[in-house]
Amino acid sequence: MRELETILSSYSDLKSKDIKCVLATVVHVEGSSYRRAGARMLVDEYGNITGAISGGCLEGDALKKALFALEKQENKLITYDTSDEDDAVIGAQLGCNGVIQVLFEPVDYGNNNNVCELLKMVVDIEVPWVASIGFNLDNTQKQLGTVLVSNGQKVFAHKNLEKATLKVLHEKSREVIDNERSSFLEMDGNEGMSHIFMEFHPSPVQLVLVGAGNDAQILAQQAELLGWKVIVTDGRPTHANKSRFVGSCQVIVTKPEATLENVRLDERTCFVLMSHNYNYDLSVLKLLLDKPELPYIGILGPLKKYQRMLDELADEGVELSENDLSKIHAPIGLEMGAETPAEIGLSILAEIQSVLTHKTPMPLKQKKAPIHDHHESQFQKIAI
Repeated sequence: MRELETILSSYSDLKSKDIKCVLATVVHVEGSSYRRAGARMLVDEYGNITGAISGGCLEGDALKKALFALEKQENKLITYDTSDEDDAVIGAQLGCNGVIQVLFEPVDYGNNNNVCELLKMVVDIEVPWVASIGFNLDNTQKQLGTVLVSNGQKVFAHKNLEKATLKVLHEKSREVIDNERSSFLEMDGNEGMSHIFMEFHPSPVQLVLVGAGNDAQILAQQAELLGWKVIVTDGRPTHANKSRFVGSCQVIVTKPEATLENVRLDERTCFVLMSHNYNYDLSVLKLLLDKPELPYIGILGPLKKYQRMLDELADEGVELSENDLSKIHAPIGLEMGAETPAEIGLSILAEIQSVLTHKTPMPLKQKKAPIHDHHESQFQKIAI
């Protein structure tokens, strides 16, 4: 389950028990930080925490700030400067050298469009969406909080925004979705929201495992820890059954030629062919060719297996396009000395992650630039 889904599940439980809570969100980071803008944690009135906004260094003080916001029933913006090594509040000498803005929003159960309800409207949809979170770097000013969520077409707002502001946020939401990355706005208007964090959420990663062997069990568990949606397909009911695959994993018993009948394809759908049955894998591979939306097709096994597949396809008059060849990864995974099923699973998931993020795998110590692109945190000025 993804972190946000876990937070919203906790929110629903707290709401049913009428236990008050506050949602804390990192809305801006300048410099380095363990978590980037968009990290969240939910704090209830008894001090229980779901989620995280840092690696553990901020949560202690953030808990106190959350309870203070809950007592005042007001949104609060707190600034943490991790570059100050003498700051005893944070826990000295983190070495992150970042300025982190955290917004605390008490959740009003009486408001059907409170921050958590807004997020619930879009978290389960399988298309990209954007949350617009209003804050003011002058923390003495009013902090509007999460004011709008949009999937680029439909808009949900928790208050009556001015038409001009609503229009700008809707247009910028579509722009964020098109660019596939979050952005920050500095708005000059009458709404009292001098800054906006436009938070981009891509559609969930969908990992389709063709084969339900023991190694697929481990890979499915690992992918679920990442919050990916996992589908397992196999022709053997003895292997493809829910007793072997725990959690939210969807298990389908199917012949290879019918594999795609129960799978929705999009640009975040990745396939791993690991049935340990050559003909089964080849049959599914034929289905996946000329599917331009697919970013990744991995084939478990040695290079000679893949070469045999290419030869047989050529004999049948099937010529793979450059696009098909670029997305097929065979042998599957990154070279990292993997031997056990869990290690192999790690190498597979790391390769898929690098493909989805368009990154070339490398040790971070070899990277000359900062880990994160600091230009992405700059504010774009908008006049309304």
